[in-house]
Amino acid sequence: MAVLKASPVRTLIAGAAAQVALFIGLALVTGLGPSGWLTGIAYLVIGCAAITTGLRRYGVTAFGPADLVTLARAVLIGGVTVLVSDIPEPVPVTPMVVLAAVALSLDAVDGRVARHTGTVSRFGARFDMETDAFLILVLSAYLATNLGPWVLAIGVMRYVFVVAGRLLPWLRAELPHSMIRKTIAAAQGIILAFAAAELLPETGNVLILGLALAALVWSFGYDVAWLYRHRADAPTETTETTEPAEEAPARSTRRRVLAGVGTGLAVALVLFALIAPNRLSHFSPAAFARIPIEALIITGLVLVLPAVARRVAAVIIGLSLGLLLIVKLTDIGFNEVLARPFDLVFDWSFLRPGVDYLADSVGQLGAVLAVIGACLLVVGTLVLMTIAALRLSRQLVSRRPTVTRNVAVLGVVWLVCAVLGVQFTTGTPVASRAASDTVYDEAKRVHAGLLDPEQFAKEASVDRFRYTPGEELLTGLRGKDVLLNFIESYGRVAVEDPLISPGVDAKLDAGTAKLKAAGFQTRSAFLSSSTFGGGSWLAHASIQSGLWINNQQRYDALTAGNRMSLTKAFKRAGWDTFGASPQINRDWPEGEYFGYDKMYTQNNIDYQGPAFAYSRMPDQWLLQYLQNTQRGKPGHRPVMGEIDLTSSHSPWAPLPKPVDWKQLGDGKVFETATNGKKGKNVWPDPTKVKRAYGQSIEYVLETLISYAQTYGDKNLVMIFLGDHQPAPIVSGEDATHDVPITIVAKDPAVIKRIAKWGWQEGLNPAPNAPVWKMSKFRDRFLTAFGPGRSSQHVAASGK
Repeated sequence: MAVLKASPVRTLIAGAAAQVALFIGLALVTGLGPSGWLTGIAYLVIGCAAITTGLRRYGVTAFGPADLVTLARAVLIGGVTVLVSDIPEPVPVTPMVVLAAVALSLDAVDGRVARHTGTVSRFGARFDMETDAFLILVLSAYLATNLGPWVLAIGVMRYVFVVAGRLLPWLRAELPHSMIRKTIAAAQGIILAFAAAELLPETGNVLILGLALAALVWSFGYDVAWLYRHRADAPTETTETTEPAEEAPARSTRRRVLAGVGTGLAVALVLFALIAPNRLSHFSPAAFARIPIEALIITGLVLVLPAVARRVAAVIIGLSLGLLLIVKLTDIGFNEVLARPFDLVFDWSFLRPGVDYLADSVGQLGAVLAVIGACLLVVGTLVLMTIAALRLSRQLVSRRPTVTRNVAVLGVVWLVCAVLGVQFTTGTPVASRAASDTVYDEAKRVHAGLLDPEQFAKEASVDRFRYTPGEELLTGLRGKDVLLNFIESYGRVAVEDPLISPGVDAKLDAGTAKLKAAGFQTRSAFLSSSTFGGGSWLAHASIQSGLWINNQQRYDALTAGNRMSLTKAFKRAGWDTFGASPQINRDWPEGEYFGYDKMYTQNNIDYQGPAFAYSRMPDQWLLQYLQNTQRGKPGHRPVMGEIDLTSSHSPWAPLPKPVDWKQLGDGKVFETATNGKKGKNVWPDPTKVKRAYGQSIEYVLETLISYAQTYGDKNLVMIFLGDHQPAPIVSGEDATHDVPITIVAKDPAVIKRIAKWGWQEGLNPAPNAPVWKMSKFRDRFLTAFGPGRSSQHVAASGK
């Protein structure tokens, strides 16, 4: 009888298509998460690699009818695998058991088909056995999560036997036919599937699985004993057909060593890209003692592809891994400074401020060299990773049988560890999918970023005070000079960290007493900032606009529009307005949005003293300068100004010392009025950095308190607040976005207006003080000092 045989390539392609179709069907019926899809891809690729290697090893040129049945079983088992591994989703028991039951029933078919068609082969027997063993492993791993790790012994026992055979050749000898052995092996899958169906109570499942394990232990024990007794007759080498190896030319010892080193470095580079964390604090030996599923998938793909496609794939993989590593390195930098990963949509705007910060800190030449170094690092990473991928692809193919076995074993270990959640340290699972998680998270951020403009437009379209006439705005502050002071990096950590807060709290408490003695009242609370560690302009825009400005895209959209800012509200109500940002040294067209009548920057402030790292001038000198040019003018109209105080900007050294207000002059006095410390005296020691940060906050607070004492009158209203928390080296990784905010006024009527806010008396907010989102401040402030009129009925009138 003629037997139909199928081409291996076409059959594998058809099997892969069927496998993907099953995954899609399961996704539609049960819903598959990232973990399930990732495991499914690994199962498909590694399975194809193992089958391809098996065909080569046994010299098989076509699939027989029985092999096609076994392949169908393998596809069904792939469905069981993805359902079990789709963590943390609950496993849909019914589909899993149905797939397993069908696969087990087909186990009785492929053997009969092989015998009936006369196509029994060693490849078919091995294919059938490995398929059975893997299903048993998957089911036992699933049940182990509910009944205990001991159930896993049913699934791993066969793999332990195979590994032992690599060490003890006599274990690889052929065993005599045994119906008892075959019956016990077949019963394992049936019992596991029955237990997974949850038809019995837990006690019943434990009983039948315990009996199954006992029978399996006896069977393996009997076989090992038989092999040991006949070890003298065991062949020293297996008689299986092996793939002919290409004869390699003789190489010198030196070249072999160099080649080995090169391969080792390539492996290390690829593994580092795949499993390296994106936070420095997460680097540990345990972080690298993991099995990356992506490495197994890549290896399987390399083993399956033909030569030309393999080289193309290696280049693509190398470039992709290079980009992944660059993203991780960028994430590390952003996490260290801003306590969040790099955003591929929004964060390119941080490049220029970063370069400016470097120029201020290490000089223009140092900044240029840093930019050149960064560009070389990017190009070098892409080139080296591509070279590494090409080299490893050649090495993997040259050792195809060994590599296939190792990948299969590691795939089994990965699956077991994933299902059981094995970890060496909390939050670092042995079964790593770090690279895929990084790509997935980046994709989600990109998707959210692309949708954000539409969401922001909806939020920005709502503005209660857009049409409120000036005579109805800020009536409770008529005649007052209002100074909105942003204190750089003044975060909750300054008043709560045990290493920082004693000095800051003492300064705030003493300041409260001094201002009270001078007739001032103070109220304080917290705001939740829209940024962390940097990006001060986002916080300024959130306060000014009453919108949540947490990325550059929103900032650009805001400053390109005409939404009313807090400064514009004062301007509409009759105040003279100004802004002071001494760190700005270039054209700033977006500043026009805020509505300042006068803008003070580094370019038009005549300061002759020294700079203090990033801070171009001491905050005390800036306040004196603004006093002279704005509030000190006889008969001046009420003023409202936003003042950016930068003496507390990192690196927090050197730091100016307070000077008598009458001696400030042109600023040259600060050539000697300094604490003498430099950045290198502070960084990177976290303790020294925290202390330097605390001292800078104390300096700014003392300056503001002294200003109120010196120049304050019944018409002065001061608001000072932080823009964001300092970098994680000071705040810690899990710090909130909270920043203190304080209102200081001598007129009791001003404080009475905000009585309903529930803010606490004094300059120092307690831990239980109210916390608002920064975007809520504008509307609550305008409402409190209204009366203000809702814009809706004004808009309806067409005005």
